[in-house]
Amino acid sequence: MMEITKNRMVTLTYDLRLDDLNGDMIEQATAERPLQFVYGAGQMLPKFEAQLAGLKQGQNFQISLTKFDAYGEVNEDAIVELPLEVFMVDGNFDNDLVKIGNTVPMMTGDGQRLNGIVLEVSDQMVKMDFNHPLAGEDLHFEGEIIDVRDASDEEIAALFSQGGCGCGSGGCGGGECDSHDHDHEHHNHGGGGCGCNC
Repeated sequence: MMEITKNRMVTLTYDLRLDDLNGDMIEQATAERPLQFVYGAGQMLPKFEAQLAGLKQGQNFQISLTKFDAYGEVNEDAIVELPLEVFMVDGNFDNDLVKIGNTVPMMTGDGQRLNGIVLEVSDQMVKMDFNHPLAGEDLHFEGEIIDVRDASDEEIAALFSQGGCGCGSGGCGGGECDSHDHDHEHHNHGGGGCGCNC
């Protein structure tokens, strides 16, 4: 049976809880919708990956990450107010997409993709939080390795063409947050994205 090492495709399930392993479950990767990634390709949080090294199919794991090893502390600079015009599409404001609590995919002026959570909407401004949704949280994973196999050349090549994984960015990345574009796809964090290193 193969061990988890660099450039192997890993398929696993997990329950993710905050605080401790007895806390409320906030995300789950099930056998029907497992988390699948190429080990060592930079898709996952480094400390998450490090604790999976050497495991084989059928083995269980428990991984606890402090906020510093996960998505860091909440960055107040990543909470910004943007003019309403930024969210206009063909002269219309999208009330269904831009409402309190929604996650809106956006892009900085230099092309960096970000996901922002809408905190407030006024007549002129939209207040958004570009921190990762799990910033400031300790994470506790409990799961099982479903499969370990060599990743194909095509799977490894696909990593470079897709520009990384699909979960939220950890903030504004030090750049300006006042020049955004956005599209109309709701961000789906389910199905195994929290170990994601974006």
